[in-house]
This record gives sequence, C-alpha cells and structure tokens, in this order.
Amino acid sequence: MGGESMTRTAPQGGGTGTAQAGGSRLGQRLSGLAMALGLVLFLGGFAWGALVYRPYTVPTSSMTPTIDAGDRVLAQRVDGDEVRRGDVVVFEDKTWVSNAKVVKRVVAVGGDTVSCCTNGKLTVNGKQIDEPYLPEGSLAEIKNFGTVTVPEGRLFLLGDERQGSLDSTAHLTDAARGTVSRSAVSARVEAVVWPWKGTLKRPTGFETLGALSQPGPLRTIEVMALAGAVLVLGGGAYGPLASRLNRSRARTAHPETAGAR
Repeated sequence: MGGESMTRTAPQGGGTGTAQAGGSRLGQRLSGLAMALGLVLFLGGFAWGALVYRPYTVPTSSMTPTIDAGDRVLAQRVDGDEVRRGDVVVFEDKTWVSNAKVVKRVVAVGGDTVSCCTNGKLTVNGKQIDEPYLPEGSLAEIKNFGTVTVPEGRLFLLGDERQGSLDSTAHLTDAARGTVSRSAVSARVEAVVWPWKGTLKRPTGFETLGALSQPGPLRTIEVMALAGAVLVLGGGAYGPLASRLNRSRARTAHPETAGAR
C-alpha cells in the first residue's frame, strides 16, 4: 500500500522470553536461599552466644587498665576445673563480698607457691612473671606479701591495679590465706564489649608454668553473625536491584521503524 508508513517493534530477548520483574526465577530462588541461610547463621550465632557467654558490668577499677570501672564484659561460662593461671575470672565468695560477683586475675593455682616480689615482679614457683597488662610504669611489688602456698582446689587472685585492688592480698589473715575455691568460679572473661576493647590479650608470662586456657568460640560466633547479616542483606537486595536493572534496560530499548512501502 503505497505511501503508507508502518512502525513495528523489534523482537525482545532474541526469542528467549522477557525478563521477569525482580529478576529470573533462578536468581529469586538463590536470593531466597541466601536469606534463609543468613537467618540461620545470624540467629544461630546469637543463640550460641547466649548459651556460652554471660554479660557483666565491672563496677570498680581494680582491673584497670585491662577492664575499667563501668566496662561491660563477655565471660564464657566455665567450670572451675577449667581455670588456668592468667585467666580473668568471675567468682562469688561470701568471705570477700556478700551477694556480689567479683572479677580478678588468677595468678596461682593449687600447689603453687606465690610471693611478691623479686626485681619488681610477681614470683610463682620461683619464676618471675612478666605482666604486661599492669598499668604502664607500675610494678607488681606495690603489693608486697610473703610466700603463700595455695591449697589444692583453690586459687590465688590479684587485680591488675595492684595498688587499689581488694584481692587475695587483702584476705591473707583469713582461714584460707586469701585463696578462693575453684567451685566459686562461674565464668572466664574473654572480651570487653562496651566500650569496645576486644578480646583480652593472652597472659603469656604464665606459659613457663603450664598450659594457658584456650579462647572460647567468640570469634566463630562473630563470623557467623556477620556472615548471616551479609547474606540476609544481599538476598533481600537482589529483587529491587534486578527490577531496577530491568526498568533501565526497557528505557534504553527504542522501537524499530520500517521504511515506507
């Protein structure tokens, strides 16, 4: 038909079908799978953490600078038999404080002899202990006391702020010579979380006396929760991003005009 112009639209997708809103079916399925897996990891991490760790607020400065007054810590639930030299533990002993938790560092265990000081350092079983966690410029000898032999099944504990800490040295005249039963320990501090200071440094000065405690699963829990959050956010973002990409492609597609016939 002479003089008549016709407009036709070029086929889309090369015969493979048009893209669906929100992305392909495979993409939607993978997105849903990522979100489901992410929720499992995220919630599982928090549930695991709630079972293994307990939060505490430390009210005094006796553990400065490791833990300052008012700091919020995470402590792993442990049995007293799991405690090793150098651990910072949470315990309750009515001869020290009634109806309150106490946080101190274990410096000697049953069978050890502990004294202070030799060349400004704490001495355990005749070995001088390096304590880099003490306040800068301070010496362990601020707490001078005679030799104490720790009975089996008990612990000798000091604060990192030796000058102001009411620790085992303040109870040397007690029947137990300032020692605390292992059974009084309920948890081992692993990290300061508010304000964030991270995990406590390993007390390597005690390594010459025996094995140190191994870190708890806190790092694994952190990785689980972080990975879960990334998967949930990534999976949830797929649909909107795919839809936006499809709209962008549609706007750039122009109709194809046939010549006059």
